[in-house]
Amino acid sequence: MRVFAENSLLDARISDIAQRAGLSYGAFYHYFESKEELFREVATTAVERLGALVNNLILDDSPSAPLAERLRVGIRSHFETYSDEVRILAEIERVARYDDDVNAIRTEYYERYHAQMAESVRQLQRRGVADPALDPEIAADALGAMIWRFSELWLSFGFVKYELDDAVEQMTRLFMNALGARQEGRRRRLRPLTAGDRPGRRDRSG
Repeated sequence: MRVFAENSLLDARISDIAQRAGLSYGAFYHYFESKEELFREVATTAVERLGALVNNLILDDSPSAPLAERLRVGIRSHFETYSDEVRILAEIERVARYDDDVNAIRTEYYERYHAQMAESVRQLQRRGVADPALDPEIAADALGAMIWRFSELWLSFGFVKYELDDAVEQMTRLFMNALGARQEGRRRRLRPLTAGDRPGRRDRSG
């Protein structure tokens, strides 16, 4: 994963991959036929890990914490993981544009997590937490696209700059508002931001 992130699939060398793994050049071919096959395994691992974080934001049949807190923890984990793996994720996106196998991996996991997130919305509706007028399928697509695209603009492209705490808090509020989330148990509603604690405007410099 590190070799692909540092050099791209095109420029990565099997000898470098084998060296990082503590294997001989010949031993590499005991496990994989080509670096392209290995890249597909890497893509599967990265997409599965990040997709699970997005899905686990709200999927919980028996929540042990209020929804807002689960969202806050899950969103922070998503941003931190995305930041740690941003270069390999960018390479996966690039390769998926021309490699049907990598694109199929990305599509398969998207469809899986979409279905699970849609079911999460339905569970919240059944518990009287989420707006019953929401279409779970559309909500799942919209919420998933929001956090993935925001992560890309901020952490991959660097088009905008934010503090992690501000991004987590604002994304949590956006999720809660989008879901029309009601008070759960003894959970306190998110308080409105005051002038003194509003995050600063995004920095477009540099």
